[in-house]
Amino acid sequence: MAYENAFQISAAGLAVEKLRVDTAAANIAHMHSAAPNAAQLYRPLKVVADQALAFSRQFDGLYRQRGAAAQVVEQDAAPRLAYEPGHPYANDKGFVAYPGIDQTQEMLTLTTALRAYEANVVAMSAAKTMAARALEIGGQQ
Repeated sequence: MAYENAFQISAAGLAVEKLRVDTAAANIAHMHSAAPNAAQLYRPLKVVADQALAFSRQFDGLYRQRGAAAQVVEQDAAPRLAYEPGHPYANDKGFVAYPGIDQTQEMLTLTTALRAYEANVVAMSAAKTMAARALEIGGQQ
């Protein structure tokens, strides 16, 4: 396996985890955004990463052609209703609709994405160290 494959695999993982962090941050930022009706509410987003290629195919260099891809999709979460009769967006029963965002789940997504990002950085650093050592060994001959 060429060293650039290891760098590309880690870079693809970094990009996907960065997208997860951005998406979770956007969900948390819109958590308390009310709207006049349910159709105008912010819809929570979720990152769906493509399935990784088989490890044996990555050795063949096919990973480079495809790379890791991820999509951001809207979730069908029911709105969270809060009883706030004085709110300008309250319905006739006094309930205000907020996006159905689970803060605990978003924080878990952030933590998991952060750990995966760190793991990709460590893998990339290991590949960099191996490449540097290979150059050192080659220069000694």
